[in-house]
Amino acid sequence: MFRNFKSVEKTAYGRGSFDKLGEILEPHRQSGAQYLIFFVDEYFKGNEAFTARIPLQPGDALEYISVAEEPTTELIDGLRDKYLEEKGLPAGVVGIGGGSVLDVAKAISLMFTNEGSSTLYQGLNLIKKPGIFACGVPTISGTGAEVSMTAVLTGPEKKLGLKCDWTVLNQIVLDPDLIATVPNNQWFYTGMDNYIHCVESKTGQYKNTFSEAFGDKSLEMCRRVFLELDRNNPESDELMMVASYMGGLSLTYSEVGVCHALSYGLSKILHIHHGLANCIAFNVLEDVYGDYVQEFKTIVKKHGIELPANQSATWSEDTIDAMVEVAIKLEHMWRHAFGDNWQEVLDRERIKNWFKRM
Repeated sequence: MFRNFKSVEKTAYGRGSFDKLGEILEPHRQSGAQYLIFFVDEYFKGNEAFTARIPLQPGDALEYISVAEEPTTELIDGLRDKYLEEKGLPAGVVGIGGGSVLDVAKAISLMFTNEGSSTLYQGLNLIKKPGIFACGVPTISGTGAEVSMTAVLTGPEKKLGLKCDWTVLNQIVLDPDLIATVPNNQWFYTGMDNYIHCVESKTGQYKNTFSEAFGDKSLEMCRRVFLELDRNNPESDELMMVASYMGGLSLTYSEVGVCHALSYGLSKILHIHHGLANCIAFNVLEDVYGDYVQEFKTIVKKHGIELPANQSATWSEDTIDAMVEVAIKLEHMWRHAFGDNWQEVLDRERIKNWFKRM
């Protein structure tokens, strides 16, 4: 299989590296009316100590992003239009937060230079022009958004990413200190998102030696974090941050599969956040992922996580059918999981049965 994907241009790693962000961004500041926009997870709103560390300069913009729901095409289009009208084209954007915030930074970077609504670009290689400079600073680890070539957006018709070489961030800053205060449940769901990335990457037809090398090492680090170390062990944050990076590369050079297809249905129709949606879906997929699901359940039990159970008892047939329609359209995921003839082994009824197990 031939792959020729673009990688992040520059990566800063290490404890305290967040405090070098101003120095890192300085070469990208230009004279005149141009400015930088800092998109920051709303979790940090009101945290004066953290805000003071953001290298804002006169003319820059600070925009807090709510992650109660995942980013939408409407949000991206609205932010793009607002800043172009009020301040003109920025010199660059910086995303500081989890996967949703990084996806906002990646998507809006592209939409500053591509005309029309972001709904026009949901899919593979639909973007016409490269975006402006974009930097990402993850404050939670597991999504892989810091290295992926996808900015996942929920639109009126579908949940699907803007996916192309130009989606990849120009710069990332990986500081393990930033993930130490992540709430335990969110730390778990996002870490398991990475675990699932690696499992799906290595159990489908698009797997290759390159993707498996990253995926296997990432799984090894996940097992150390979730089965051996205490959450408060500083080594845990360092391992998880690098595991997320490697897991993101593993799926970039392969593909995700059944769990992600189902989770997109949960997120699009029921607005369940991606990490939790993946955990709910993966928990019922033992017939697809076997021992990996058993290991996942062991990890859930060890950390005392109460996953939502018997959810489907409250869902109407119309709701389940709507989730099935979202999932079945993700042909690239089914093709990876079941091969080019996936339609011979998969139909709406089988997908519906997975949802009914949740």
